[in-house]
Amino acid sequence: MKLGNFSVSLSVKDIEVSKVFYEKLGFKVFGGDQSQNWLIMKNDEHVIGLFQGMFENNILTFNPGWNNEAQPLDEFTDIRELQRQLKEHGIEFMSEADESSSGPASCMLTDPDGNTILIDQHV
Repeated sequence: MKLGNFSVSLSVKDIEVSKVFYEKLGFKVFGGDQSQNWLIMKNDEHVIGLFQGMFENNILTFNPGWNNEAQPLDEFTDIRELQRQLKEHGIEFMSEADESSSGPASCMLTDPDGNTILIDQHV
């Protein structure tokens, strides 16, 4: 099962302070809009998102259809197929993608320790 590009979405208290901290670790702003309180940062292949005031806890994020440069892939497993496969394995969802739709969609689940996992397809 290929879930797509992986990143960690961090819930931060002060986006500017967090941005400066991660820049010291070698991350560079790759996308987002700081005026809207969100940034995507990269260090080599590693991607993190900084989100101020958007959610309570950190989220493990997978993006089907994207590579680590946020560019569309020619071939990938659609989120609705991933969701069906996960359901077959007994996974329960917090929110689900509409299986009758196509294109961008998302679903959310939690792991046994309460960590939120977001599968967020943008293509």
